[in-house]
Amino acid sequence: MATRGKQARTQKPSDAPEEKARYHHGDLRQALVDAAVTLITEEGFGALTLREVARRAGVTHAAPYRHFADKEALLEAVAQQGFRAMAQEMRERMAKAPAGPLEQLSAAGVAYVLFAVRHPPHFRVMFGPHFTRPLQPDASDEGTNAFALLVRCIEAGQAAGVLRPGESRRLTLAAWSMVHGLASLFVDRQLQEAGQGAEAAEALAVVQTRLLLEGLTRPGPG
Repeated sequence: MATRGKQARTQKPSDAPEEKARYHHGDLRQALVDAAVTLITEEGFGALTLREVARRAGVTHAAPYRHFADKEALLEAVAQQGFRAMAQEMRERMAKAPAGPLEQLSAAGVAYVLFAVRHPPHFRVMFGPHFTRPLQPDASDEGTNAFALLVRCIEAGQAAGVLRPGESRRLTLAAWSMVHGLASLFVDRQLQEAGQGAEAAEALAVVQTRLLLEGLTRPGPG
């Protein structure tokens, strides 16, 4: 009896049988990320702690440390999930657009704005002041690199002779600044259209990207 009592006292909380049964397929990490997004959505960043995330995920307070060293590491996982989803939505909209480089660039910009409108918690984590080190999508991972998609659109337009010549990164930064600024205005509800849903956001994003393209289009012979 004493031996059994000792074993019971020394068993680690993270080894609870019900917890192992729930997450033995390796989905604990994703469950914690999902819980963090829900918490941010409902209560804001001030309420985010690993302990509260664990409670919402239905696991012990020690369980998050299997995957995340601290809150910043958890937020980084949320951000990387956002980068992957954003790039995927951009590719999907580009695939449905006409094949021309201007149409592809416009589709990428509109998708960027719509991602922010539909996923504001992810967008705020991805670009917010939550990290002690610069956070960027993995440049070697095409699935997370939305900026690389914009670069390729710009370079395709330059190669086709329809966009201004010059260093492609400078033009990409101009395009990114515009769509990111518009996305941020929607997320922060600084626009009248912000309360009118995704359809209104899409319509405004289409107009703004067209204006952007007019500025990037290569001038004709004068």
